[in-house]
Amino acid sequence: MPWDPDRYHQFQRERALPFEDLLELVHVRPDLDVIDLGCGTGELTARLARALPRSHVVGLDSSPQMLQRAQAVEHPHLHFRQGDLADLTGTWDLIVSNAAIQWVDDHRALLPRLFGALRPNGQIAVQIPSNYGHISHRLILDVASQEPFQTALCGWVTHRSVLTIEEYAGIFYDLGAAEITVFEKVYPHVLPDADAVADWTRGTALVPYMERLPEDLQGPFLDRYRDALRAALPTRPVFYPFRRTLFSAIKPAQP
Repeated sequence: MPWDPDRYHQFQRERALPFEDLLELVHVRPDLDVIDLGCGTGELTARLARALPRSHVVGLDSSPQMLQRAQAVEHPHLHFRQGDLADLTGTWDLIVSNAAIQWVDDHRALLPRLFGALRPNGQIAVQIPSNYGHISHRLILDVASQEPFQTALCGWVTHRSVLTIEEYAGIFYDLGAAEITVFEKVYPHVLPDADAVADWTRGTALVPYMERLPEDLQGPFLDRYRDALRAALPTRPVFYPFRRTLFSAIKPAQP
């Protein structure tokens, strides 16, 4: 997808808050081989590298636009490469992913593959958005079902594979994981108005729609979406409660 780093960073402070909670889940040890799945522009990956002494950290992302920005923070213990997180290879002491695996279908298949890429005593720590029931996301689906957009999209809409916290806990239990931690947290953002909410989703959830729509329909889609958001969220400022899921698990050492 054609990610826009500048648009994504429009709410950089708010988007970074869940990463701090994710970092609190990480067991800090030296000399680790670490991969950050969906590293984006690399600033948070660099923050992760600073927290892990003498570790080698790799940031993986599918977006060349994001990785071009990430090059600015590379150093001898921090490197970036392009690739699909669902096709992860190698073995790792720590697998981290911040707001990325929601783009991958079938978490019941994905998480065992990622867990299998951990070395004994390795850890996986993940944060993903889980606010797809919010009006800002429901209205995207609503506009996409209207004409002329539905025809232009061939009926396509996003279907997030985010599971419940109980389901994530159960997956790791079935995998024999230790120290399983799974929880949801609401991050209470206050945005100026409904247009700011549209700007937020335009940097993430709307990206695949803009990719698939012809250029002459992108503006009308955004206009109709903004109008619907203004009607649904008329107050100023807008309270934007953003729910996220965080989880962590350890792969026990072999007997």
